[in-house]
Amino acid sequence: MKKAKVFGLGAVAMAALLALGACGGGGKTDSSGGSSGKQDAKHSVAIVTDIGGVDDRSFNQSAWEGLQAWGKKHDIKRGTGGYNYIQSNDASQYTQNIDSAVSNGFKTVFGIGYLLADPISSAADQHADTNFVIIDSVIEGKKNVASATFKDNEAAYLAGVAAAHTTKSDKLGFIGGEEGAVIDRFEAGFVKGVQDTAKEMNKDISVDVQYAASFGDPAKGKALAANMYQSGVDIIYHASGGTGAGVFQEAKARNKDADENSKVWVIGVDSDQQAEGKYTNKDGKEDNFCLTSSLKGVGAAVQDISTKALNDKFPGGKHLVYGLKDGGVSLTDGYLSDEAKASVKSAKEKIIAGDIKVPEKPTK
Repeated sequence: MKKAKVFGLGAVAMAALLALGACGGGGKTDSSGGSSGKQDAKHSVAIVTDIGGVDDRSFNQSAWEGLQAWGKKHDIKRGTGGYNYIQSNDASQYTQNIDSAVSNGFKTVFGIGYLLADPISSAADQHADTNFVIIDSVIEGKKNVASATFKDNEAAYLAGVAAAHTTKSDKLGFIGGEEGAVIDRFEAGFVKGVQDTAKEMNKDISVDVQYAASFGDPAKGKALAANMYQSGVDIIYHASGGTGAGVFQEAKARNKDADENSKVWVIGVDSDQQAEGKYTNKDGKEDNFCLTSSLKGVGAAVQDISTKALNDKFPGGKHLVYGLKDGGVSLTDGYLSDEAKASVKSAKEKIIAGDIKVPEKPTK
């Protein structure tokens, strides 16, 4: 089975995949170490996840892998005085988990996801000597807060190009987690990529857009995917965090008894989700239905900002933006045809050159 490679993601993009260690949620951290290395309390780093958790195969996992890679590179030990994560099992835990990170002495604290923006902002007011980072949102006017966002719409546009070149039914689907500015970018980019490509190909391709109202509800994701596939959709792009696990479950259930002409696909998000698309087809052969994945360098951003803090150059008060041009987002080759890959490459070059303007908000 071929391994997906990345379109020009560069050094800023994907952290090396590292084994995930267990760590309790609800304000608990693992202070037992868990890895060799030194402690450096002055430059210690903690991430506080959203409810998807560090094993969501997506957004939070990318952040944790990035932090592990940072610790390994700088020979810093996992645990108090080094680096660690605190997992949120419910939105009500965000504030207490951030407070727990501060009380455990972590100097730089990341809130992973825009849902943590308000708790991070409040904590920053209360703890002026701690560095805070919000991922996927912007907090302005605070010298001890750095904001990191991504041009998700650019990678989503490429996913739309890929889907338009691959669909056989000319019916595509998009499943979002919770509505808001971040997932708006995914939806807007994907739909625009589909529309532009369909126009070039002189085809009429529809996109069914649905939201699960949660980033942690696989059952809802599975139900939405089932309805879409039943209606004739043959490719679904999800931007729904842990909810997306249900999309993969539904595609796997349908594909195991389907022939090649009836195969349905999923486009992964945030990290390379090709492993989630593995299945055994009706002929007993190993196969894969993860067409491609849009990549979001959350782990790379965590590494970048943590390294700046390590060098006593924490970018407090700044808004850092990662896009196609600097390798902050991209798309895997996955199982795209040569024609689709060529079209994706061309679109990427045009976006970087400014010849294609990708919208950030859907057209309602």
